[in-house]
Amino acid sequence: MAPVYDRLFGDRDPVAEPGTATGTPGNWWTVFAQTPDLLDHMVAGFGLFSSPDRVLDPRLRELALTRTGFVAGSQFVFSQHCKAARNVGVTDEQLVAIPAWATAEVFSPAERAVLAYTDELVLAEGRVQDATYDVLSSHLDEQAVIELTYAVATYRLHATMCRALRLEFDDVAERIVEVAAPDDGGQDVMGTISMRD
Repeated sequence: MAPVYDRLFGDRDPVAEPGTATGTPGNWWTVFAQTPDLLDHMVAGFGLFSSPDRVLDPRLRELALTRTGFVAGSQFVFSQHCKAARNVGVTDEQLVAIPAWATAEVFSPAERAVLAYTDELVLAEGRVQDATYDVLSSHLDEQAVIELTYAVATYRLHATMCRALRLEFDDVAERIVEVAAPDDGGQDVMGTISMRD
């Protein structure tokens, strides 16, 4: 854990002086540092995904992980992987199109297959349709598909944990709340809209 902390925070205490070079508060690191073996496992995973031993094209991986952040509702995962995607050659035009990728014309057939598969892994909770898998496997070999699946599932986990623990850019208040009625709001709303007397 110490080498990661040194690279991210230098000599300062990240709890007393929060913030990272990428502009995040840095509390992902300080929270998970409370369970050092889990932090070590997660950091090893970051290295695993970027290892030269991977066969999955880093551009395809980062497109998938950026989409994972978006559809999982994690601004932290989405934002961080926009940066990582740029570093491996994903264009700004493609990043802007990720939220509505299905109607965008900036993705190759292989990229579209990866994005469709990602959506079914995250939004359909792994219920991947045969047709989706067939198209994906026409672009990626089996090892690349396994790596892609593992990466997306791992970052779905990260997105869930960030939202649940309100870490980094996911430290936001619940937005689905009751909006107060006007002061004379004793009216029966359902009665009004159903035209009951």
